[in-house]
Amino acid sequence: MSEPSGIPAHPPVARSAPRRRRSARRALVAVLGTLGLAAALATAATLPADASAPAPPAGWTQVFLDDFDGAAGSGVDTSAWQYDTGTSYPGGAAGWGTGEVETMTSSTANVALDGKGDLLITPRRDASGHWTSGRIETTRTDFEPPAGGRLRVQARIQLPDVTGAAAKGYWPAFWALGSPFRGNYWNWPGVGELDIMENVQGLNTDWATMHCGTSPGGPCNETTGIGGSTPCPGATCQAGFHTYAMEWDRSAGSEQIRFSVDGTVFHTVRADQVDATTWANATRHGYFVILDVAMGGGFPGAFGGGPDGGTEPGHPMTVDYVQVLTSGGGGGGTTPPPTGHRDAYSPVQAESYDSQSGVSTEAATDSGGGQDIGSLANGDWALYQGVDFGSAGARQFYARVASGAANGVSGLVEVRLDSRGNAPVGSFAVGSTGGWQSWRTVPANIGAVTGTHDVYLTFTSGQPADFVNVNWFDFGH
Repeated sequence: MSEPSGIPAHPPVARSAPRRRRSARRALVAVLGTLGLAAALATAATLPADASAPAPPAGWTQVFLDDFDGAAGSGVDTSAWQYDTGTSYPGGAAGWGTGEVETMTSSTANVALDGKGDLLITPRRDASGHWTSGRIETTRTDFEPPAGGRLRVQARIQLPDVTGAAAKGYWPAFWALGSPFRGNYWNWPGVGELDIMENVQGLNTDWATMHCGTSPGGPCNETTGIGGSTPCPGATCQAGFHTYAMEWDRSAGSEQIRFSVDGTVFHTVRADQVDATTWANATRHGYFVILDVAMGGGFPGAFGGGPDGGTEPGHPMTVDYVQVLTSGGGGGGTTPPPTGHRDAYSPVQAESYDSQSGVSTEAATDSGGGQDIGSLANGDWALYQGVDFGSAGARQFYARVASGAANGVSGLVEVRLDSRGNAPVGSFAVGSTGGWQSWRTVPANIGAVTGTHDVYLTFTSGQPADFVNVNWFDFGH
């Protein structure tokens, strides 16, 4: 979560299956599906509290939805979400790295469905003055745009309906972290953080921020980040539901990330605002989505302080739905080899090889769909002709990989230039990622490469078993 005051949100520290929609609203959903995306979002702001998520507009595909249907008092769907509990990630910094004072729990007193299609995250204070609250994150960590496409992450939320002195210390948020953070908890802010909605002290303000680079300072002005804010339109953030969204656009020109409320963009971060390495480190991987209500910490501290005796417990953040959509990109078919040169700094679809040995293609369930190359084992290879590295020199290699290999089975993904007999210019090791469609982006250093080359991906292992699938790869400076 962002820290406009200059106090780190997540300093180097330290988560689906669509649900059944309510049939009574099918007609409304069908109408929303015919509207443009911005118009659908503006309409969604006026819907009742338990409205269903809008159907994806033309050209968009839904890749995640939780409408929070379920019995009153039940917990979240643990196939879609995982609970963060305690006061830190395992081995991470205390207070979630932000100075928060609450203990996060999986209790339905703090995180529960209301039986009307909403999720309630409720901070509570016990007789001794100790605060508890809730924090959940998607089990999936692969939310990113397809190559040449767009990603939209959105939620319809009413913030805790409390203002003034009674709201002192409240910090609700809807945000996302780069997938390399999970299990590491010490690589912030380099792996990226996208704060789609943050609010403190019951103010009628929506803050949105991108965190990246190094801390303190660096190209992204950490620990503040690259942020913007706006009042909630119409009803205040606390008095009504609003649709908070982030759209990450790789479709043309400079890659950019746009933040909006009720369909109106109020903050944009462009790739050309920072150096290429900082942007690549923050964006060449998937993200996972987080919902939480913190109490206290640096951000509320910048606006009057943490909770005190006048703070009222028991006001929930109410979430109607969380939805993730993708648009454009490579689609579901095999990408043919290009007729001209390939750009080393744009994703090369792995199935677009010019030649191969031991490689098979299959449908990918990664963000954006398409196909990957699989059945990759020791001695297999794929050739990609005419890759243009330019004159600046590439020093990073990135590949999107997945592996369901058994324990003890691993191997190397190598990059060789112009001949399979040449020594690799770079490589990385990979073992099981949790499944053959459990994707992650892995970086590797390479020797400086300029000019145009034929690129070979070669696969080397000490065992004969298949050890990796590859969806795409590219290079960075």
